[in-house]
Amino acid sequence: MADALHYLELTALAAHLKAREISALEVTRAQLDRIDSIDRDLGSYVHVMAETAMAEAEAADADIAQGRYRGPLHGVPIALKDLFWTEGIPTAAGTTLHRDFRPSADATVVRRLKNAGAVILGKVQLTEGAYADHHPLVKPPKNPWNASYWPGISSSGSAVATAAGLCFGSLGSDTGGSIRWPCAANGLTGLKPSWGRVSRHGTFELAATLDHVGPIGRSAADVGALLGVIAGHDPNDPTSLVDPVPDYLAAAAQDVRGCGSASIPPGTATTWTLRPSACWRTPSMPSARLAPTPLMSDFPTSRRRSPTGRRTVRWKLRSLMRRPIPLARMSMVRSSPPCSRPAALYLLSTIRRSCCGGWRYAAG
Repeated sequence: MADALHYLELTALAAHLKAREISALEVTRAQLDRIDSIDRDLGSYVHVMAETAMAEAEAADADIAQGRYRGPLHGVPIALKDLFWTEGIPTAAGTTLHRDFRPSADATVVRRLKNAGAVILGKVQLTEGAYADHHPLVKPPKNPWNASYWPGISSSGSAVATAAGLCFGSLGSDTGGSIRWPCAANGLTGLKPSWGRVSRHGTFELAATLDHVGPIGRSAADVGALLGVIAGHDPNDPTSLVDPVPDYLAAAAQDVRGCGSASIPPGTATTWTLRPSACWRTPSMPSARLAPTPLMSDFPTSRRRSPTGRRTVRWKLRSLMRRPIPLARMSMVRSSPPCSRPAALYLLSTIRRSCCGGWRYAAG
């Protein structure tokens, strides 16, 4: 198994660890040796957490031996995109400005990984601020299949490390393709979850209303195992969904025959309903709805102008409270009742989060 160990799927490794056919300590040591051997050329890791990784692996072995198995990530080595806060570990988000920033707490997704018993190998490279290109002083990671091929952006380090067998899965973020493109470029499976499905608390922001935290793995099952751990409501992120988290790992094993797809007709002048007979659905999602997109000119404003503009804002918010968010524009998936979050709630939660999160909070 040693020769093929680093290319095992996450779920396959989890089965071996659960059966105690291999130890988390042995796997972690092999991963660290491989990182030391080949990542000097690939450049996927920006910070390797060897000491803490070995301690976490040792603790995982002890728990599993005593029957305290926590699930499919227990003892599995994972890598983190270097924009997730990791307590005491430099978190630069691909910049030079924040290279000395050491968070005082873990991001919600990092905490959930640790609670699930995952072994955090280290932080992996990304483009500057998770945007379009790497900082001139930051070495971009190389595609492990061909150094002349594009590694993708911005979760390039996450994808390169996973594809090269330098971890068994990783976390990335996707604003405009930053999970999907690196996975396509490196031959992996990745998922941009529904907006709000995964907490962004403790994550450097690129665009608050478009950022998604998601998993990268070697199969749909691997992605399902990761998503099942990091998904769920977080009171520290007012934009996170309160919907229950389904069993993604079990869903990945289901037969897709009989499933279909649906398209939304162009134009948003009326509300369209995609009926169950016309589209694939789950028991918790009876239908999908597309609400008309309100334009700024549609918002009623006060006829009496106010120097502070407070009355105008109050009238606009009062109108927004009666308007649902346009599903197609917000990339959100809602369960029953569909598209039920008022636009004003979304607006206010975004303002609240912008005042205390992301770059401004990290810089302070």
